[in-house]
Amino acid sequence: MSRRERTFAAVEHKQPDLTPYTIEFTSTQLEQTCAGYGMDQAELQDYLGNHCKKVGFNIGGKSEKEGFFTDEYGVVWDRSGSDKDIGVPVTELVSPHDDSYTYPAPDLEEMVRSVDRALATRGDAVLFGKIGTTYFERAWSLTGFQNMLMYLAMEEDFVRELLDNLLAYNLKIIDAVIDTDIDGFYFGDDYGQQSGLLMSPPMWRRFFKDGLAAMFARVKSRGKIVALHSCGNITDLLPDLIDIGLDIYQTVQPEIYDLSALKSEFGDRLSFWGGISTQRDLPFDTPDVLRRKIVDTKAVLGASGGYIAGPTHRLPSDVPFENIRTLVEALRIEEG
Repeated sequence: MSRRERTFAAVEHKQPDLTPYTIEFTSTQLEQTCAGYGMDQAELQDYLGNHCKKVGFNIGGKSEKEGFFTDEYGVVWDRSGSDKDIGVPVTELVSPHDDSYTYPAPDLEEMVRSVDRALATRGDAVLFGKIGTTYFERAWSLTGFQNMLMYLAMEEDFVRELLDNLLAYNLKIIDAVIDTDIDGFYFGDDYGQQSGLLMSPPMWRRFFKDGLAAMFARVKSRGKIVALHSCGNITDLLPDLIDIGLDIYQTVQPEIYDLSALKSEFGDRLSFWGGISTQRDLPFDTPDVLRRKIVDTKAVLGASGGYIAGPTHRLPSDVPFENIRTLVEALRIEEG
């Protein structure tokens, strides 16, 4: 089977010949891994043979001073610490008491050009359009995290107006690119923490479910795949997400979930992507222990299809090279 055939079979809950996979890196770890293999980035990506690629639509930001990045919404992220790729927002731009903020317009022409470039280099991989900080995350990046949680409880009209603006922005992106040859959309929006949700299920349904359903519906209307990344334990939301069209749940942290129970309860309706812990296992296990865990994870989550193997997050800098190599050897498929 080709990489695309293998991935589509898995998502359709058919047993592929081998388990599809994708391995991604933080920028620091990518440099370390290239040095370990003695390859440049292009050579490494070709060697890995990832089954999924993404083209990002968080377009329009810029670095204004060292260690700080201003994104397309004007949010300033502090990347001067250990997290060089995402960082921590240090601005609060939107509040119920100030109507001076002007929402941006997406650069749709550049997004279409980005898709064209990605399609030209995707090879045999499945290509997802990606909106990071999709909805809840984008809202709290604009207001401040603690403020947003208070606004959910106390400022319903303000929150709904904020979310309506974010939804309109995202739908414009989806509409601009959905009829290209991308295979689906990958949304990034964290709703969980280690022990449960960041809000109650009724509050999530009240504010976020309908907007996600609208985004998912635009993608599904073209017969394309919907994937959602969320950190943490979101068990209570999975039935809702399945109902509104989610095909793939990405991250699936084994330090949080009982993988066998997760597969048993949801595996006939939902595919999983991830499952190999960047928190608990990859930085600390010996190669032999790590290899056994990867084999076991593939067996559990990959039974009857429904699994794209990979780290739960982009590989951080604290994963030793010997464990990177073990991961690659355990997943990599040599074509031909």
